[in-house]
Amino acid sequence: MQVKILWADDEIDLLKPHILFLEQKGYTVETVNNGGEAVDKCREQVFDIVFLDENMPGISGLDALTKIKEIRPLVPVVMITKSEEESIMEEAIGGKIADYLIKPVNPNQILLSLKKNLDHSKLVSHKTNSNYQQEFRQIGIELNQRLDAEEWASLFKRLTYWDIQFQSIEDQGMKEVLEMQKKEANQQFCRFIEDNYCDWLNGTSDAPQLIHTLFKNKINPLLKEPIFLIVIDNLRYDQWQVLRPALSNYFNFDKEEIVYSILPTATQYARNAFFSGLLPSEIAKKYPNYWSSENDEGGKNMFEKELLTENLKRLGKNIKFGYHKITNIDAGKKLNDQFSHLLNNDLNVIVYNFVDMLSHARTDMKVIKELADDEAAYRSLTESWFEHSPLLDIFKNIAKAGVKVVVTTDHGTVKVNEAIKIVGPKDTNTNLRYKTGRNLDYKEKEVFRIKNPDDAFLPKENLSSEYVFCKTDGFFVYPNNFNHFLNHYKDTFQHGGISLEEILIPYVELTPKKK
Repeated sequence: MQVKILWADDEIDLLKPHILFLEQKGYTVETVNNGGEAVDKCREQVFDIVFLDENMPGISGLDALTKIKEIRPLVPVVMITKSEEESIMEEAIGGKIADYLIKPVNPNQILLSLKKNLDHSKLVSHKTNSNYQQEFRQIGIELNQRLDAEEWASLFKRLTYWDIQFQSIEDQGMKEVLEMQKKEANQQFCRFIEDNYCDWLNGTSDAPQLIHTLFKNKINPLLKEPIFLIVIDNLRYDQWQVLRPALSNYFNFDKEEIVYSILPTATQYARNAFFSGLLPSEIAKKYPNYWSSENDEGGKNMFEKELLTENLKRLGKNIKFGYHKITNIDAGKKLNDQFSHLLNNDLNVIVYNFVDMLSHARTDMKVIKELADDEAAYRSLTESWFEHSPLLDIFKNIAKAGVKVVVTTDHGTVKVNEAIKIVGPKDTNTNLRYKTGRNLDYKEKEVFRIKNPDDAFLPKENLSSEYVFCKTDGFFVYPNNFNHFLNHYKDTFQHGGISLEEILIPYVELTPKKK
């Protein structure tokens, strides 16, 4: 399909060589010699792009621009001006102008502007595909090597980068190639966790930064000055990447790292471990009143503040701190309204639960599942929520106050696809990504099994209890009503097992930009 160009200039006769050049390149060019005619033409016809002289008799270029945008808000308009005037630049920055060119223009400048504005997505797609093809080979080579924990974190960052890059590209073939590579990476990562996890906990091999020592190793040294610690429950690394731009106007990113969650990658275990500075079985033994077993009724994270208090005592920190758990928009607004009071604390901990609730709502509510149909849509929904949330307002107030911020999470989540059959007693826990109990029946090759929970510092209800974890994109289903549960939970986001998305989580330190 030919591209239709409208070119408005009071000296249009002088531009015939340029117009002939474009027509030879296959473009259709319609010309007018004033702004009023340009507006009328846009009312009568649809053009792919408009070239508009800024200085014309009668209606000026800027006035014509406003009227054209009212009629055709999506048509790109290129302003042609005699000088780089501030008003033109401001309009360009404001997004009303797609591009601006300085007279005298040459044909190649015009052609470049056309390609930039009309073929941008195609050019970006081609470049992205080309770059990923090179990266694909390199990642493939690395996956055949024995990567350590730091190398796995680096590779995951790169895969996440390409995943986000491809979300705006229509090339389905390359997206499928990336998905295959992500799946292969997840399979290899699961083997890596199986081979090393218990050794890390028992100090027999070099461990990465695990979540239960994160407060001691990373946050504790920062407590020489007031800080905010914001824990966004269930925040994946890719979700952090799409939240990041909204914060870049207010903060410098001093440190951005990936740290490792613990097994199970579930709130009861990972978040309690984070605040307490202890592994789950250590919490259960040392603070039995603060630990709930799998079969206990009610919430499993009711004593995070108390566990943090004990952790601070062990670290020798006699400081004033506030703890706030936000589970709905009203609570977020209320905390923001009371923000000035928070500045009296040395440490402010804010646990924000929206992302986790979004994940669970997507499982149970058809409309949310449709809104977040795939990974890209899930990220987009998270981004949209954040940009209109009280949490962003809280961040803005922190920036105004000039206080340092730490952002992290307790675990991520993975989109599950493969149903794995398991049989167990009625009192077996309900989590889809891990099971604990006695007399569990499953195919051992399909799971990561921890026969002795003591090896992984996990509590056990009785002497014969064990833990089994789903790997990559698996989820546990009982044989009874198998098809029903398969259809209900397939393609939902779950956590508790082993995957890159669940275990590798963001840890970020931010400093407010100076005013």
